[in-house]
Amino acid sequence: MISALRKHKAGVALIVLQVALTLAIVCNAIFIIGTRIERIARPTGLDEADLFLITQQWVGLGASADNMERLDAMQREDLATLRGLPEVASATPISSLPLLDSAAWNGAVDLRPVQSNASAKANFYFADEAALPTLGLRLLAGRNFEAGDVQHKPFGDVGAPAIVIVSKDLADRLFPDGDAVGKSVYLDGNAAPSRIVGITSRLQTPGINDYGAYYSVLVPSRFNSTFSRYAVRAKPGQRDAAMRAVSAALYRVNGQRVIADDGIRSYTDIRQQAYRADIGMALLMCGVSLILLCVTAAGIFGLTSFWVDQRRRQIGVRRALGARRRDVLSYFQLENLLIVGTGAMAGVALAIALNLLLISRYEMARLPVVHVLLGVLLMVCLSQLSTFIPARRAVKVEPASAIRSM
Repeated sequence: MISALRKHKAGVALIVLQVALTLAIVCNAIFIIGTRIERIARPTGLDEADLFLITQQWVGLGASADNMERLDAMQREDLATLRGLPEVASATPISSLPLLDSAAWNGAVDLRPVQSNASAKANFYFADEAALPTLGLRLLAGRNFEAGDVQHKPFGDVGAPAIVIVSKDLADRLFPDGDAVGKSVYLDGNAAPSRIVGITSRLQTPGINDYGAYYSVLVPSRFNSTFSRYAVRAKPGQRDAAMRAVSAALYRVNGQRVIADDGIRSYTDIRQQAYRADIGMALLMCGVSLILLCVTAAGIFGLTSFWVDQRRRQIGVRRALGARRRDVLSYFQLENLLIVGTGAMAGVALAIALNLLLISRYEMARLPVVHVLLGVLLMVCLSQLSTFIPARRAVKVEPASAIRSM
């Protein structure tokens, strides 16, 4: 077998190189696709069904200190209007939402005042006492906000709230012993403490990064600004009806506002927008992998077919000397396995080198061994299948044909 392959060095080298390159790229592509799918499937912690977001802009009213009370009164009026709609179950003012493509309030959460190194980095959500039922969050320990806890502040003034609710992931990071309720933390470098009164279920940050993805803090505050956001939970099955009703209801109560065409968005749309790039990358990697696998399979099929035509006389002689059909078939299958095995060994080394290059250039994890083994298995199965069809033609060569052609 090796002696026969030496006579076709160029073809063998081409297949080995093709297999190695395909394996290296496919292994890393499978890894990238897997990480993207894992990220897309990651839960936000919200009850996403029937949830939507309203973003609106006030007109002719600045965010000056003189307008603070008026801005707060207008926001309260909006909330009362939204909560009074028959299609709406609850509503809350909100600074942002998980996966929302907008600026978020991030900062340090410390266990001591004025720490040099933060105990954790977290995202701050500013909302009122209706945040938990509106977002569909479960209170795991402690209590919810009450109406008297909610402050109203100028836009961007994080300050030092008297109380906060933190996500379970953040509570476990800060207080591994599980006694976070009642403890004090210091937000974003403030010297005044904020007491943890509740721990809520998982709550993702607005970004899609992996580190600290669920380190979130709920702050009982309404921002008084020239724009506002309202998270609204519709009654079951009435989300679309509620989304159609809210715009007219808000304009009726106060016409000094602008709600853009995309100012009312379902959470389904927000999720799709957030992961558009990840979906595109996964589809691109799938396309590249399929093309490479098809090209490699076609190369193996073509080379094996060529060798079958070249060796018809040898095959006939072997058959005349007593070789069985399965002996001829296994010969070509083993020959292919030898070639592809050599290419696979080179491909494993190349796959690791490519992964190290991606790690140095981009924020990627190391390629798991299981992805390499999966790629090797895929290449072997594909090559054996590509060889089987021309090898089946080889077993049909009769001894008489070889004798007549000599």
